[in-house]
Amino acid sequence: MSILIKNGRIITAADDYMADIFIEHDKIKMIGANLDVKADKVIDAAHKLVMPGGIDPHVHLDMPFMGTSSSDNYETGTGAALFGGTTMVIDFILQTQGKSLHAALNEWKGRSDGNAVGDYSFHLAVTDFNEGTQAEIKDMIEVEGITSFKTFMAYKGALMIDDRQMVGLMNEVKKQGGMVTTHATNGDMIDYLVAKHTAENKTSPLYHYLSQPEITEAEATGRFADMAQYTGVPAYVVHMTCEGALNHIRDAAKRNQKVFAETCIQYLVLDASLYDKGFESAKWVMSPPLREKKDQEALWTGINQGSVQVVATDHCPFMWNQKKMGENDFSKIPNGHPAIEHRMELLFSEGVKMGRISLNKFVELTSTNAAKIFGMYPQKGTLAVGSDADIIIFDPKEEHTISAKTHHMNCDYSCYEGWSLTGKIKTVILRGKVAVDQNKLQVEKGYGKFIRRAKVNGII
Repeated sequence: MSILIKNGRIITAADDYMADIFIEHDKIKMIGANLDVKADKVIDAAHKLVMPGGIDPHVHLDMPFMGTSSSDNYETGTGAALFGGTTMVIDFILQTQGKSLHAALNEWKGRSDGNAVGDYSFHLAVTDFNEGTQAEIKDMIEVEGITSFKTFMAYKGALMIDDRQMVGLMNEVKKQGGMVTTHATNGDMIDYLVAKHTAENKTSPLYHYLSQPEITEAEATGRFADMAQYTGVPAYVVHMTCEGALNHIRDAAKRNQKVFAETCIQYLVLDASLYDKGFESAKWVMSPPLREKKDQEALWTGINQGSVQVVATDHCPFMWNQKKMGENDFSKIPNGHPAIEHRMELLFSEGVKMGRISLNKFVELTSTNAAKIFGMYPQKGTLAVGSDADIIIFDPKEEHTISAKTHHMNCDYSCYEGWSLTGKIKTVILRGKVAVDQNKLQVEKGYGKFIRRAKVNGII
């Protein structure tokens, strides 16, 4: 099928101009003014923005966690992502301690294969680094096309690895051409504070927040950066929330080290005052927790300084009954919130419309930088001849309101209920096929494709 998009204002990370785009099969074939070509379908994008499809490099779909599983599977999660203009996600495979990386990959393929609506790839979370695991790294990168490996500096006894394992993993991943990412919080200190508050019968969601003070994230971020500098591995900190952590990223730059940093949309627009709502605050229980207003200001500044390269979601939704597992003990509340559908519209409304970021920066944060960092550019993340035809058509003026009644995520509440936004996704094209139009999903389960990724070098 061929598609001609006419009269649109094309926005990439570098450009802003008026032109038409001609799509043939799954690729962008031509870009130019007043293209005179025949197409099976013509879309008039007058008065609208035409941008690359979003890439969310931090989601958790159908993930076992704390005795339950996240409520969006590959079909509902990638479908909701498409409604929000995100055409590709990168999910996390979690190795089970005592088992191989290949066993974990096969388990996640069982969930994803034939079920995804949008495109996807994987990060591989290494929770048990040993000689057997080390031997699998090369295969994951060169055969499977999985080039990023996540570590947890928290969740002791389940996901956390110690610094000895971290350095060993970093050395091997660097040797094979991959990247190490981390959940940077001090697990031992957090465990101490959780036990302290529980012993004092302080069990409300507020104490989830108070058990993870800023120092727990700042310290771990600095330690991770130091180990990455020592080993020379390309490094990336996920879901950074606070000024203290950001300052360690800045310190790394002072010594000529590049540590990539991702924040999430919730940390830019929500704050810790939401933990003062009794058990309703469980909706916003996530790790790391929401922070203070001063941290929001620091993150927006870090984005414009180039210290923060990506805005993701850490999408990990749970139904309200699942959250109620921790009604009498905050440490049993499943961590995570639903956001995969709202990331791009929230960032446009709160970022571009509020004058905090430019349109070009918006595209960088939502698509291009993730594609570059994780080895998919220019196949993904831009509008260029030969790139995948992953395109969103966006009305920058349409106003709308977020509600659980109208969102497409498999979650029975919204963490942004009643938020009024300016800017709406109108049409989404995924690999040359109209995926969303007139608020209807037009691709079927299984259309989503696994994207193999190239080796990385820590340069964008």
